[in-house]
Amino acid sequence: MRTFLITALTLTWLCQGVALAQPVPVPAQLPKPTPPAAQPVPVPAQLPKPTPPATQPVPVPAQLPKPTAPAAQPVVPETGVPVEAGFTIGPEDVIGVLVWRDPEMSGDVTVRPDGMITLPLIRDVKAAGLTPNQLAERIQEAVREFVTDASVTVVVRQMNSRKVFITGEVARPGAYAIATSMTVMQLIAIAGGLTEFAEAKSISIMRIESGRTRTFPFDYKNVANGKKPEQNIVLKPGDTVVVPER
Repeated sequence: MRTFLITALTLTWLCQGVALAQPVPVPAQLPKPTPPAAQPVPVPAQLPKPTPPATQPVPVPAQLPKPTAPAAQPVVPETGVPVEAGFTIGPEDVIGVLVWRDPEMSGDVTVRPDGMITLPLIRDVKAAGLTPNQLAERIQEAVREFVTDASVTVVVRQMNSRKVFITGEVARPGAYAIATSMTVMQLIAIAGGLTEFAEAKSISIMRIESGRTRTFPFDYKNVANGKKPEQNIVLKPGDTVVVPER
């Protein structure tokens, strides 16, 4: 029995040894995949570089000749008020003085109560009692000391010294400047006409001559109807027309 067991164990070991001695089959080595041949990357066709346009010359504007500065012209004074022949300047009149090529000495000035005006450089000049032309000559003589080719013009801007007055029953009593000749009827019209309370037949004109007062009658209705036209006298500076109340 013991021999039998030894024999069996020996056969078992032999079988196991045979089994161990058998080579383990090695799986077949698969061929490594051949990588595909590198395909050339298509190169885009090279477009021809655009040819830049030929540089066009920039047109040069024609050089205009520089304008020649005009010769200095005198500033022409604004038109003054119309004056009648022989008009003389008086206090409160506003006059315009223009000195050729000298705007600093040109301008408007008001005659002072003492009859004088003041101008640059030449200072005070007497204006009252002179016509505009006479005053221009006097200023011109004084200015030539500073300006050899001086030429002076004088115009009357406002005629404030020649005033007439109307009082009483008219729409707008007061003082009115007279630039040209003015009659009694014209002054009444400028003053807005008579009121309903006016005594039209007893109007009078007061005038001072040689220190004495003269009175001239004026019948509005007669003059308006063409009668007694001689009563419609031409007024003088300083005259006062009185329209009484009835």
